[in-house]
Amino acid sequence: MTEALKDKTGLVVKSTGSRCVVRSPDGEMLECVIKGKFRMQGIRTTNPVAVGDRVFFHIDPVLGRGVIHEIGDRKNYIIRKASNLSKESQILAANLDLACLVATLRMPETYPEFIDRFLAAATAYRIPACVVFNKTDLYHDSERQYVAELGAMYRSVGYQVLETSVPLGRNIDALRSLLAGKVSVVAGISGVGKSSLINAMEPGSEQKIGTMSLSNLSGKHTTTFAEMMPLSSGGYIIDTPGIRGFGLVGFEREEIYHFFPDIFETAQACQFHNCLHLQEPGCAVKEAVRTGRLSVLRYNSYVSIMDDQQEKYR
Repeated sequence: MTEALKDKTGLVVKSTGSRCVVRSPDGEMLECVIKGKFRMQGIRTTNPVAVGDRVFFHIDPVLGRGVIHEIGDRKNYIIRKASNLSKESQILAANLDLACLVATLRMPETYPEFIDRFLAAATAYRIPACVVFNKTDLYHDSERQYVAELGAMYRSVGYQVLETSVPLGRNIDALRSLLAGKVSVVAGISGVGKSSLINAMEPGSEQKIGTMSLSNLSGKHTTTFAEMMPLSSGGYIIDTPGIRGFGLVGFEREEIYHFFPDIFETAQACQFHNCLHLQEPGCAVKEAVRTGRLSVLRYNSYVSIMDDQQEKYR
């Protein structure tokens, strides 16, 4: 076997769906494509290979690029319902230590339901998660109070929360410390300031991202595709394109409440073990919402996901 055709291993640091940039163990950046047969083996995602994947590939001497033919075992991944109706889902990133959602109250507004869907997806795949409320320098007093209340709610559930501002330098060091030594994905709707946070936290990150960008994949300073960059504090950060919606996939209605830790804990007191916490009698979850012991925002997010699942069955 020639040297080119020998199996090589690497880490996917950028992906467009059909093509990837893979970093070899010696640090070389290689453009790779996905083997055609591999792509057709019943993989119902828009991107069978995701940033963060460990892959096996060889160099095709004719194509002059790598050909990925196998993905290493994943410890986890975060996935959402794809906007492309011909596919089932989109994997945002794989093999994560932390899933970080950047949210804003305005310019643009991130709704609590979106936050809860992201957190539920992370919880389902056992990925520790945090919420970063950004652009706090733009908020009025009432909005700052609302962010404080949301932060207290999510902390009580077990999620980490930070309030950040790039112009004020607020909690940039705290965010840097939180991500240090981890493989973290940073997600959020377009315009929440993900890239600005990364640049503030990691000076020179634009240059680092640029060194991994192939001219025929994307520009160097726009987040068009998910891509990974090393952190000076150790670990890696995966920046992702802005997303408009976050639909959960691959779960049965009966298990959705398991991914809301606060609802799951409360549900232990329900009268029936198969309670869906919608219309059933003796439901401890509905009673907790009525008395204020459980957030109505969190419960409404749960009901919204259940409605989505019901529509899928219809």
